[in-house]
Amino acid sequence: MKSETGTSTRTRPEEPGKEVRRLDRVIIRFAGDSGDGMQLTGDRFTSETASFGNDLSTLPNFPAEIRAPAGTLPGVSSFQLHFADHDILTPGDAPNVLVAMNPAALKANIGDVPRGGEVIVNTDEFAKRAMAKVGYDTSPLEDGSLDGYRVHPVPLTTLTIEALKDFGLSRKEAERSKNMFALGLLSWMYHRPTEGTESFLRQKFASRPQIAEANVAAFRAGWNFGETTEDFAVSYEVAPATQAFPAGTYRNISGNLALSYGLIAASRQADLPLYLGSYPITPASDILHDLSRHKNFGVRTFQAEDEIAGIGAALGAAFGGSLAVTTTSGPGVALKSETIGLAVSLELPLLIVDIQRGGPSTGLPTKTEQADLLQAMYGRNGEAPVPVVAPRTPADCFDAAIEAARIALAYRTPVFLLSDGYLANGSEPWRIPDIDELPDLRVQFATGPNHQLADGTDVFWPYKRDPQTLARPWAVPGTPGLEHRIGGIEKQDGTGNISYDPANHDLMVRTRQAKTDGITVPDLTVDDPDGAKTLVLGWGSTYGPITAAVRRIRREQGAIAQAHLRHLNPFPKNLGEILHRYDKVIIPEMNLGQLATLIRARYLIDARSHTQVNGMPFKAEQLASALKEAIDE
Repeated sequence: MKSETGTSTRTRPEEPGKEVRRLDRVIIRFAGDSGDGMQLTGDRFTSETASFGNDLSTLPNFPAEIRAPAGTLPGVSSFQLHFADHDILTPGDAPNVLVAMNPAALKANIGDVPRGGEVIVNTDEFAKRAMAKVGYDTSPLEDGSLDGYRVHPVPLTTLTIEALKDFGLSRKEAERSKNMFALGLLSWMYHRPTEGTESFLRQKFASRPQIAEANVAAFRAGWNFGETTEDFAVSYEVAPATQAFPAGTYRNISGNLALSYGLIAASRQADLPLYLGSYPITPASDILHDLSRHKNFGVRTFQAEDEIAGIGAALGAAFGGSLAVTTTSGPGVALKSETIGLAVSLELPLLIVDIQRGGPSTGLPTKTEQADLLQAMYGRNGEAPVPVVAPRTPADCFDAAIEAARIALAYRTPVFLLSDGYLANGSEPWRIPDIDELPDLRVQFATGPNHQLADGTDVFWPYKRDPQTLARPWAVPGTPGLEHRIGGIEKQDGTGNISYDPANHDLMVRTRQAKTDGITVPDLTVDDPDGAKTLVLGWGSTYGPITAAVRRIRREQGAIAQAHLRHLNPFPKNLGEILHRYDKVIIPEMNLGQLATLIRARYLIDARSHTQVNGMPFKAEQLASALKEAIDE
């Protein structure tokens, strides 16, 4: 027998009239109004799936408005989860199961569901007015337009209200629990654990125990409905992904949470206090929220009045001897650019975390994009080089944060960490590392004079450099004898005094560039088992879709090589040699070809762009088709 995913299944009876089918993977999408709790529903299903041991990848997708117009297409919020008994890389191209809470959710998402997919519809919301609002002249539940799907009409609202009739809630209060009814139904369908969700609900609503128990009751009612109704004759099992992960302790983690933990780990490994100066901005705000909970680790968070104040405070903390961080998205980077230039001139360690989103200007606050690369590289006046590091998966945000901190501390420089909305909000299993696996990031502060004048006087020169790293000494203010000037005017080499001398300016500009160029980064590795002639090169969050597409091509006996960049400035030293090894180089990006522009300029090769800027990550199938066309040319 074939499953929805095209993989083999086997069935066994569970009880009279019911059977269980075993699948290797499933893609589920919950969709409804932004007030229907779809993100919470998806989060809970994800948490239980992680605790069960499946590999997983998620894609939350929601409007920018806090409460978008109810029942409209722009107001649809969705959460897609791909889980499997083997390792997976993306949230999936198309959902096998769509849960549509209203007509808008159905219309906005049905085009992504393949024929034969399951569609669970809340029939209570399909009134004439609600359908007309999204352009349905007739009910899609009755006009045959859904005949190609396995449709399950379920009066979710009515069933939820009936299940909660003894709780003394108003109709409106009871209706709010319909997402928990849907979660219970899907938990039954896919044999998800239930204890964690019930504990979560009781904890979340601890101050309102009646609401907590009502949500638990709705959740259980959904489970029981699946078990007793004739419409759901089949449930499904997806076994734990026992072979997908190395041994260790795992938890589900989002990109922003992993990045927050990475910053805390870096501060502990550096034995420095962590300071975050930030202004709330989507999709970076969760880092501020997460770090504010960890004062016990010496973390200080400052929610500033604007972006400029946030980075100014962070740079001041760097001057004072902290591991300093500022978090933002693309519009905030534009506002911070002058202070980033000041950090380049002062040569102080500072992490600038840019969670990229659709632009320009305010753009698409809740959608993803990779279009800030050139801004990170060149978006400052003068020659102001800044190293750039990019994580590739949600869990990898932890390691990327530690790597960015290593560079900042060792080379006394601001560092860009380029994540994006897809990584920030998405989640996957993360192996919790042992402390002894983390690098030692401790630095030595300047403690006394480091230079002797011609007359024998011992003095402190703030720009006397380490011969290996070209880093200047880091002197904590208040240390006797280490007083020195700071500010944005050009410094004299060594002394740090103000200098307008042309030759000195030339020396300082070239020295700062040489420091960035000389940063030690690992060589780029290439996955090329077949001696391919075509290389696909990626960076950041395109890793999952690219790797999934490469796997598809290789399953069809195609030969293609893959390499993925973490370090975008400086590039790995062996990148040029690798690129010239291949006849064709394809660079997929969620922008109009920014990495491709850098590669062409630096290495003089005809790198080809494959671009997408629709606010969503690449789909593996579409990317595989584009790569295959490039191979066959």
